[in-house]
Amino acid sequence: MISRPTENEFAPFYLTYVSLVPETDILPVLEKQIPDLELIGRAVPSDRETFRYAPRKWSIREVFGHMIDAERVFAYRAFCISRGESAALPSFDENAYVASSLYNDQPLKALLAEFASTRTSNLAFLGRLAEQDWLRTGTASAKPVSVRALAFIMAGHVRHHINGLRTSYGVST
Repeated sequence: MISRPTENEFAPFYLTYVSLVPETDILPVLEKQIPDLELIGRAVPSDRETFRYAPRKWSIREVFGHMIDAERVFAYRAFCISRGESAALPSFDENAYVASSLYNDQPLKALLAEFASTRTSNLAFLGRLAEQDWLRTGTASAKPVSVRALAFIMAGHVRHHINGLRTSYGVST
């Protein structure tokens, strides 16, 4: 079992996400989020998939697309750092990524399938890491981060957006 990261293993910005994951065994948390997101996605009527709760806010489809983008970025960082990458990894501008995407043109069902396949691939990679790989630390967004912190960030990020879908978008299951 992978222990929780300490606060010196990630930038203070990510404490919001890590604090949403009280569990200590992260792989089952990451695995369970696949059916959890599918359940939430099925609760969105097709005519509300492009709903925005305010001007310049993402649509529901774009929120799911953003979760896919972030999943890829966090997993890539974990992969690189677990392999001993010493070069600093870049940050990403989530708003620019969503603005450059075609997520709003994709049905939510397709986005759910894409998230599930991306997360499943990431689980295969994370499940093969040795204990010492989880403890490796690198640099991303000009801040130190460990592989295990990135796994907790991945899970907390999804929980953060699930909370937002419920509170701001009115999605209920």
